[in-house]
Amino acid sequence: MKINSTAKEQALHPTTSGNLQLKPAPTKPVKAELDERIRMALSAASEKKAINNVVLDLREIASFTDYFMITSGTNERQVQAISDEVVETLKKAGTPAARVEGYKTAEWILLDYGDFVVHVFDEKARKFYDLERLWRESQRVELPPELQGEVNSSLRSES
Repeated sequence: MKINSTAKEQALHPTTSGNLQLKPAPTKPVKAELDERIRMALSAASEKKAINNVVLDLREIASFTDYFMITSGTNERQVQAISDEVVETLKKAGTPAARVEGYKTAEWILLDYGDFVVHVFDEKARKFYDLERLWRESQRVELPPELQGEVNSSLRSES
């Protein structure tokens, strides 16, 4: 039986069939000098107890923006509070958001600043959409400990 060379086969066996080449995911974060506005957004999110702050450097793979900042809250109110704090902090610094989407439902709030985009998720939506996996070809930026946000939520305990 002859095996056809399909996209599925190439995806399953990238080194043995076809010419599809997959880039390996970066294994550790890269050090990069972050724009002051991104640092301010990270700090604002941390002020509202944001969870698992991540910055992805998209400059090598995307033309619509340079960075994604991804963060989470534990509930609708916290997600909105994180979003509000980021918007207000950057607005006071002279950088208003070009667009805000998803505020009412507060599952995934997108704050578009042109050269960087802030994604504020509730935990369930973040796991479902998994932007870190979707944009795995990007470089993860190493953040200083004070800007990383809470690692785990202190509002709940898991056994």
